[in-house]
Amino acid sequence: MNQPASAYFIEERHDPNETHTLAVLVQNEPGVLARVIGLFSGRGYNIESLTVSETEAQKHLSRITIVTTGTPMVIAQIKNQLDRMIPVYQVVDMTQTRRSIERELAMVKVRGQGEHRVETLRLADAFRARVIDATTESFVFEITGNTDKINQFIDLMRPLGLVEVSRTGVAAIGRGPEGM
Repeated sequence: MNQPASAYFIEERHDPNETHTLAVLVQNEPGVLARVIGLFSGRGYNIESLTVSETEAQKHLSRITIVTTGTPMVIAQIKNQLDRMIPVYQVVDMTQTRRSIERELAMVKVRGQGEHRVETLRLADAFRARVIDATTESFVFEITGNTDKINQFIDLMRPLGLVEVSRTGVAAIGRGPEGM
């Protein structure tokens, strides 16, 4: 019989990682973003997407939208630690509410000539991407949608001459008449 090496046998857990979108309402003051980001980096948590903007100028409030990945226990820990920070007023897990809309904007530059150029325009039309700059050798497209849609568009542009991509990060808002 195989005995554990410790008197305190702890069952090994393999919880699956989940991706969550967190909306964090904070005081708009210098250093707040650095403190929030420090919470993630200091504990080895990863940020997949980050957007920040002042949302209520009169109240000096900003909204930080963070997309992060972790086990359910890690996500709960992140939310609890964010909630305890002084300049943080509210933390909402937009993924758990299941009543949110998430969008991202990307600008995608593609170089191409001849048939590649025609195929690039055809695919852009199918994805409802808008041409915002065009030269005889390249296009810059603006595409808005969920992260999967943008990733799919970028993957299709790679063999056609993808040059460069700039993304805003995820913005999220709850459905319905209630605010955060």
